[in-house]
Parts: sequence; C-alpha cells; structure tokens
Amino acid sequence: MHSALNDSVSPATLDAADDTLWVVCLCAEWCGSCREYRPLFEQVARSHPRFRFAWVDIEDHAELADDFDVETFPTLLVAGESGTRFLGPLLPHAETLARMLGALQQAQAPAPEVRTLIAALARDPGSFEITH
Repeated sequence: MHSALNDSVSPATLDAADDTLWVVCLCAEWCGSCREYRPLFEQVARSHPRFRFAWVDIEDHAELADDFDVETFPTLLVAGESGTRFLGPLLPHAETLARMLGALQQAQAPAPEVRTLIAALARDPGSFEITH
C-alpha cells in the first residue's frame, strides 16, 4: 500500500537539493505500532521542512528493503547522498524523532543498500509515500 503524502515532491525538486536528508520509516502494513506511529511521523514531517520524509512498506518494496534486515518496527533511516546519519529502531514517539533530528551528528559513508534506497526515492518519488 502506498499513496503520496505530499504531491509537491518531484524529481526536479529532489535534484535541486543534492544532499537532501531523507527520514525514511521502514514499516509493514500489518504492524499495529507502525499504523499508530504514522500520524505522529507525519506530524514531525510537517514541522521539519528541511528534511524529506518517506514511509516505505518493506513488503511492498522488498527489493529495496530486504538488505536492511529490519527486525523491529518502526525502523528509521536518516540518510542522504553524503552518508547515513541514523539507521535503527526508534521508539514510536513524535518527541523522540524530533529530538533525534535536532541532534544529528556528522554523517558516515553510506552503505550500498542505503545508496540504492536513496537513489530509488529520488528516481521515482511517486512510488513512495513522501512528505516534507
């Protein structure tokens, strides 16, 4: 299941921002915690316009998500072309995500699976649930 959360995101918009940081929630439709977290995730997205946010169902996009070995939901990825800032499970609270975004440290070099996911988001944002 996927639907656009923000229709204003286009490939041209993404190309203009070379190192846009993506905040990607790796989730599953069947996960109750993910369903409860989604409105909070969208709330944080609205209050952090410098980031791009995407909701990626790991079953709908298994070809991209399998390499992440998601075992706990929600799992969050914060990354851009310059590297990964965070990848791991995060308590499903808006305050926790907002606090983490405010405290991001220097990026690490991105892993191959992160590069693949970020490239797919930039190439075809309409296939994902994207907001800002």
